[in-house]
Amino acid sequence: MNQLTEDTFEQTLRSFIHSEQIDLSKVSFIDPYGMLALLEIGELCLLEDVKKSVILPQSSEVIAYLDRMDFFTFAKRYFTLDYSSPDLPEKYDRNPDSDVLLEITAIEKSNDIHTIVGKVRDRAQAILATHLRYDDRTINGFIVALSEVCQNIIEHSETTGYVGIQKYRYQSMNKNVVKIAVMDVGVGFRKSLSHRFKLKGDLDAIDHALLHGASRYEDEGRGHGLAAVRRFVEQWQGKLSIRSGTARLSILPPWARGMEQERNLITFPGSQINIMLPEV
Repeated sequence: MNQLTEDTFEQTLRSFIHSEQIDLSKVSFIDPYGMLALLEIGELCLLEDVKKSVILPQSSEVIAYLDRMDFFTFAKRYFTLDYSSPDLPEKYDRNPDSDVLLEITAIEKSNDIHTIVGKVRDRAQAILATHLRYDDRTINGFIVALSEVCQNIIEHSETTGYVGIQKYRYQSMNKNVVKIAVMDVGVGFRKSLSHRFKLKGDLDAIDHALLHGASRYEDEGRGHGLAAVRRFVEQWQGKLSIRSGTARLSILPPWARGMEQERNLITFPGSQINIMLPEV
């Protein structure tokens, strides 16, 4: 496997979740979704009192990018890291106000959520304004919705969640595209909603939350974060996918590939959210 992205997530699970060693030596490209997927595999293994070893990529560029995104800070919690690859290059210059990325950020403590959400909000706002040229009103609406999605991890998950953002240049569209990944291995949509709704399965649970604004809470006004993100993504012809349990539901623009509905996937707990927003 030479890429770790949403497109290779199922292959990643098949290859890594039941193996004692995770071999990333041939990986030449990884995005925030791929990094968070590895961390959440590690989180799941840790819950089962398993600590796997990881053979790191041979590519010094990939190693440098993983370092810049603070991947190793969290990977050390879950894995024994094999640095048999080339020497780590010099660290990237760190810009606390970067407008191209948000380093992997853990979402795990309720008393820290306002600080975490504030960091996500400020960095995402800078990225969307600078590279996607969205107007302030549009950005503010999206940031409110994204903040609620991050807060949901605290409310719905009993484990650590993560968020990461990166700006890319898509040559095929000649546009900037921002990728936002948010993940946890908590209770997932089906268990979260099952006490209020009769659900046919994981896909039905995601459908309730994403398309109908369903929430585990009966309070009016709760549970609209994902629905608001969906409306925003559709308005700007972005891509949104949510995987939970054994299913994935996606909102696809004309420029993106994939399937709108996927069932009978490898069981993986929690929720894995991928958002892609194109430049206007």
